[in-house]
Amino acid sequence: MTHADVLAAAGRIDGRVLRTPVLEVSPGLWFKLELLQHSGSFKVRGAFNRILSAGALPDTGVIAASGGNHGLAVAFAARALGVRAEIFVPEVTSPVKVAGLQALGAHITQVGAIYSEAAEAAAKRAAETGALSVHAYDQAEVVAGQGTTGLELMEQTGGVDTVLVAVGGGGFGAGITLGTSGASGDAGPRIVAVEPERIPTLHEALRAGRPVPVQVGGVAADALGATKLGELAFEVLSGPRVESVLVTDEAIVAARRTLWERHRVAAEHAGSAAYAALLSGVYAPAPGERVAVVVCGSNTDPATLVTG
Repeated sequence: MTHADVLAAAGRIDGRVLRTPVLEVSPGLWFKLELLQHSGSFKVRGAFNRILSAGALPDTGVIAASGGNHGLAVAFAARALGVRAEIFVPEVTSPVKVAGLQALGAHITQVGAIYSEAAEAAAKRAAETGALSVHAYDQAEVVAGQGTTGLELMEQTGGVDTVLVAVGGGGFGAGITLGTSGASGDAGPRIVAVEPERIPTLHEALRAGRPVPVQVGGVAADALGATKLGELAFEVLSGPRVESVLVTDEAIVAARRTLWERHRVAAEHAGSAAYAALLSGVYAPAPGERVAVVVCGSNTDPATLVTG
């Protein structure tokens, strides 16, 4: 995959997704507020690009497995395009996200303890029905769609030195990496890939030299709970521009609370993970470094913003 794939995706989904705002919270520090995107996260970009790339769709529509945000995105895109959406989610999925899926008219099956079990059930169902499968993170069209966030970020800030982004299955991080590279192939900014200590998919893949299974747990498991990094993501995120860091659940909770109390940004735990690396000091910018933090999800119970 290349920067050109992201440019093509941007043209394809133009008018379907929002150009989310960038907030300069202090000199040289920006928040890319992707949590204000349709369906509450960046994932609608990849969902639209995958579906629109497919051409004629089967009568059975589209199918996806998700911890919640991807399912919401696919359901939103499907409704906008007038097609049926069938979404499989694990039992760990937040009730807020299940309610959102219901409101979007998706056909929901809640199965399995973790995302990978829901994904297995969705793949079996897709084989039976012929519905178009929209993977949460390991499809080229999905990765390219997510990368349009990076295109916008670079345009809106005039360019940054470093981008902090949360990683689960890795599709968003890979897309951001491709989208922030120059059209002529120049390096682009450093990418700091932030993962919870309890879901270190990229960290362990880099250690092993390939994607490997990891245990899944913690406060961000409903959104970052892939048991293994995607193959496409590994190809991109194992490059020299990317730095992998881990944050604790406690740091994620503190970052989420700070986003709300200091900036009135209502993020979910996964959406706060990238900021947690900065706030906790796991990533410390150099003097004068221009840094962007992608705040990527808002599907949360607002009553928990202060309590954790």
